[in-house]
Amino acid sequence: MNKKDFFYQLPESLIAQVPIDKREMSRMMVLGRKDKKIEHKIFKDIVEYLDEGDCLVLNDTRVIPARLIGHREDTHGKMEFVLLRRMERDRWEVLVKPGKRAKIGSKFIFGDGDLKANVLQKTDSGGRIVEFYYSGVFQEVLEKIGQMPLPPYIKNKIEDQERYQTVFAKHEGSAAAPTAGLHFTNSLLEEIAKKGANIAYITLHVGLGTFRPVKEEKIEDHIMHSEYFSIPKTTAEMVNRTKLNGKRVIAVGTTSVRTLESAAQDDAKINPISGWTDIFIYPGYSFKIVDALITNFHLPESTLLMLVSAFAGREFVMNAYKEAIRERYRFFSFGDAMLVY
Repeated sequence: MNKKDFFYQLPESLIAQVPIDKREMSRMMVLGRKDKKIEHKIFKDIVEYLDEGDCLVLNDTRVIPARLIGHREDTHGKMEFVLLRRMERDRWEVLVKPGKRAKIGSKFIFGDGDLKANVLQKTDSGGRIVEFYYSGVFQEVLEKIGQMPLPPYIKNKIEDQERYQTVFAKHEGSAAAPTAGLHFTNSLLEEIAKKGANIAYITLHVGLGTFRPVKEEKIEDHIMHSEYFSIPKTTAEMVNRTKLNGKRVIAVGTTSVRTLESAAQDDAKINPISGWTDIFIYPGYSFKIVDALITNFHLPESTLLMLVSAFAGREFVMNAYKEAIRERYRFFSFGDAMLVY
C-alpha cells in the first residue's frame, strides 16, 4: 500500500489554531462502520453512543514543557531542543534544531544557566542523546524555563497552557498531547459514568515520532519510533471483563488504541504491563481489543490516518475526510472529533 493512498488536500484555514471555548462543544463526525453512515453531532452527544457496561479507555499522560531554547556555549549560536524520552537519570533523547550545531561533545546553556547539556551521541533518526546538568529538581527547572511543544502547524501561542492538557492528565512524560482526550470535561465524564459506562486509564507518553511523516512510498517500510506505555491491573481487569460480557472497549485516541493492541493476547485479553511499543497499525491489521474509536482529524499521509483507515476502511475514511472539509470541520490538535463505531 502506498502513502499517496492517504493523501488529501486541506485548506490551511481549516487547521485549528486555538482551542474552542468549551471543550465539549467541538463538533463530532460519527462514522458507522457497518452501514457506512455519517452523522454530524456535537462532542457532548458522545453520551448517546455509550451503553451500560461499555469501557471507555483514556490516556492519562501529561505533556511536559519539553521545548528548550538556548545557545551553544562557545559560539552562542541559538539552539532548540525538544525532549523526546528519558533514557536514564539525566540522559535524554532529544530533537535538535539546527542539527549542525549539535555535534558530539558540544555544550549548550538554557535559561540563565539553570540548565546545561552535553551532546553524547547521534541517534539513527537524526536526534541526539544528551546529558543535562542542573541544581535542584529537574522537573522544577523544566517548569521554569521550558515551553509547551506545540505542533508546527499551530502558529498562535496559547494563553492557557492547561488547554493543551486533558482534564485527567496525570503522569508526566509526553512531548505532545493525546488530543482526542482534549474534548472531555469532568462533568462529561460524570455523565458517562452515570449512564453505566466504565472509565479506565492507560498511559502512553506521546513522542514526536508518532507525527513524523511517512517518507517511504510503501507504508509497510515505515519504522515507528518507540514510546513508553503502561497498563495498570485495574484497567486490564476492566477491559477483560468488558470483552467477556460482550460489551465494547472504546479507545479515546490513537495512543489508547496502540497501547491496548500492543498488550493484546491471542485470546483477546490483556495483562497488566509496562514497556515500549513501536506498533504500526495500517490497513490489513486485525484488531483484537478495540471495538470503537474516538479520535481527531489527522494529517495527510500520517501513521495516525493510516490507523483510523485500518479500523474503518480506507475508502470510507478518506470519503469522510472529504465531507469534513466540505462541512468545514476544524482539523488537527485543537480541532474537532470523530467517533468510529
